[in-house]
Amino acid sequence: MTTLKDKVLFVTGASRGIGLAIALRAARDGARVAIAAKTTEPHPKLQGTIHSAAAEIRQAGGEALPIQCDIRMADQVEAAVARAAGAFGGIDICINNASAISLTPTLETPVKTFDLMNQINYRGAWLASRACLPHLLKAATPHILNLAPPLNLNPRWFGPHTAYTIAKYNMSLLVLGLAEELKGRVAVNALWPQTTIATAAIWNLGGKELVKHCRQPEIMADAAHAILTKGLDLTGRFLIDEQVLRGEGVQDFARYASTPGEPLRRDLFLDA
Repeated sequence: MTTLKDKVLFVTGASRGIGLAIALRAARDGARVAIAAKTTEPHPKLQGTIHSAAAEIRQAGGEALPIQCDIRMADQVEAAVARAAGAFGGIDICINNASAISLTPTLETPVKTFDLMNQINYRGAWLASRACLPHLLKAATPHILNLAPPLNLNPRWFGPHTAYTIAKYNMSLLVLGLAEELKGRVAVNALWPQTTIATAAIWNLGGKELVKHCRQPEIMADAAHAILTKGLDLTGRFLIDEQVLRGEGVQDFARYASTPGEPLRRDLFLDA
C-alpha cells in the first residue's frame, strides 16, 4: 500500500500543527479525516479551528468531518468516534496527536497542569484508541499511531520536568502494550521528531528564537504517511521522523527547515 486514498483517519488535535499536517498529507491521497479537537472559534494564541482545518483538508483533496471534542471526556470521545465511523463507514487509522506540555519542575507545576497533561496525553490517547478499536478491528490495514517518544530512562529527561515526562512516556507505554495486545490485528507505533517542530506550543515556549531552530510539521506528516502505508508487520516500534524518511530514500532535509541555514535543536528524550 502506497496511498491512503479512501482511508478514514480519526485524528485528535488536528486543528493545527503536526496533527493538521498529518491530515493534510493524507488528504492529498484522497483520505477522509475526522478532526477531533476543542477549538471551534479563533484563539488569540493558537491559530486554527476544526472548521479552518476542515477547509484546508478539503482543499487538499480529502474529505473532512470537523468534530468538537474534549478528549478528556470519555463520552465526548466515544460520541466523536461513533460520528466519524457513521459518516465515513468505519475507521482505518487512529492518530493520537493531542498533547499538553509544561516543562516545569515539581513545585512550579500546578496540580491542575499535572492533571491536564495526564488527562490529555495518555488517558486521552487510551480513550481514543479504545473507542476506535471496534472499527479498527474490521479494517483491512488498521493502525494506531501515537505522537510519543522512545522510552529513554536517562534521568536527565526526568529531572527538569518530571510531570511532563511521565505523561508523554505513558503514551509510549500505551504503544508498547497495545502493540503486544493487538499483534497481527492492528499495527500500533509511536512517532517522534528528531528535532523540535515549529508548532504553536513551541512558539509559546520559546518564541521566534526557538522556532528558527525547528523543522516544519511537514516532516512529521511525511514520516507518518510512510508508516501508515505499511502493513501490520510494522508494529511496536518507536520511530523517529528523519530515520523513517531516510529509510524511504530521502536525503535532502533542508526543505523542512523552519529557517534555512540555522542549526537545528534536537528534541526532548533523544540523547546525542
